[in-house]
Amino acid sequence: MQNATLERTLTAKRISPTAMRLRVLEYLVSREAAVSLADVEKGLAHTDRITVYRTLKTFEEHHLIHSIEDGTGATKYALCADDCRPGTHHHDLHIHFYCRQCEETTCLPRTAIPALQLPGGYTAEEMSLTVKGICHKCSQP
Repeated sequence: MQNATLERTLTAKRISPTAMRLRVLEYLVSREAAVSLADVEKGLAHTDRITVYRTLKTFEEHHLIHSIEDGTGATKYALCADDCRPGTHHHDLHIHFYCRQCEETTCLPRTAIPALQLPGGYTAEEMSLTVKGICHKCSQP
């Protein structure tokens, strides 16, 4: 993705387009699967862990990315849908798939989490669903 497009993406989410933010966004856009902080660090040479972490948190606060807890112990991050806006909840109510073979976590945005009926007195604030198994790439003969 071109730098101008990346800058427009950041400014549309009210994020100042610094050099590090552009590098992290470019990395995220180039990935099919969700990535961890360690993945971003490895993928971007000569980066400071704290700066990358703060960048990811800024992206999450401005609804550019959402976090995924897939049971591996490392939070993963993936790009949000274009209509995900600050001031609302993330539109990440879709299934995330964790492949036990390649260990990648992928968003399945066309596969919504089924409606959940909670008992009276319970208020849902967030919900996630991770399906674990073998992905389509790893199941190919």
